Amino acid sequence: MCTIGWEHRLEYNVDVSEVYRPVPACVFAVTALLLAAGGALFAQEAPASQEAPSQESADSKADPKSYLIGPEDVLLIRVWREPELSGTVTVRPDGKVTMQLLREVHAEDKTPEVLAEEIRKGLEEKYLKNPQVTVTVVEIRSKKYYLQGEVGRPGAYPLLNPTTVLEALVNAGGFREFANQKGIIVMRKGERFKFNYKDVIRGKKMEQNILLEPGDIIIVP
Repeated sequence: MCTIGWEHRLEYNVDVSEVYRPVPACVFAVTALLLAAGGALFAQEAPASQEAPSQESADSKADPKSYLIGPEDVLLIRVWREPELSGTVTVRPDGKVTMQLLREVHAEDKTPEVLAEEIRKGLEEKYLKNPQVTVTVVEIRSKKYYLQGEVGRPGAYPLLNPTTVLEALVNAGGFREFANQKGIIVMRKGERFKFNYKDVIRGKKMEQNILLEPGDIIIVP
């Protein structure tokens, strides 16, 4: 019973149960289903993950414009739309690779770009019209230097770019606890070069910090 007092007294009855009716349980169930469906649709539209980098770009670090191919290097030669002419080859000790149609191609001391152009010209002269050729170094075996002794990661390292002794030591993870940092030796074809890490990092006797050559061995006692 609700009563409102005005100039004219009015009385009326209001059934509260008619105003505040409970919402049926089925309405909640339908709402929940709609929300779940919307969430699933959003999940489908969202990208699952970013595209992984190609294996070629991840593995190949040799600069095609400057790296000089050497014996034992592994090359991937691709001739567009010619799968029978494409494939992986290893440079022989005489510096050559074997290809169908062209037979033997000299690869040693050439950059991947130069070698690709020579292969293209050879195919175009006799066999194909406007062939497209790419050469990628997938494994470097001809140019390596070696670290032995008290370094974080001893072993063989590819000599991809001009690298100094100091840079090589950094690449190897630095020194172990008891390394003799003043008595480092670089072995090169019977020659011995001394390297004092303490001096070099202080800017002294920088001539010790030589550029490495293929086959150099750095020994950290």
